[in-house]
Amino acid sequence: MNYVVIFEKSATGWGAYVPDLPGVITTGKTKEEAQDLIREAIELHLEGLREDNLPIPEPSVSAEVVTVSAGR
Repeated sequence: MNYVVIFEKSATGWGAYVPDLPGVITTGKTKEEAQDLIREAIELHLEGLREDNLPIPEPSVSAEVVTVSAGR
């Protein structure tokens, strides 16, 4: 499954969350660390859903980069 992950840079590192999986969030000192941790968080969350016989949410969010002009 492919879930969209949002990465946000902060003053102290990086945050990551998965819009299709509420509550699946993490932080890391580097983007690479946040990527590793969010992958693990997703896997653990899905494993927990399977163990509890709950449905696995289908990915539904999409993302794109939109380029705009900074000046007028």
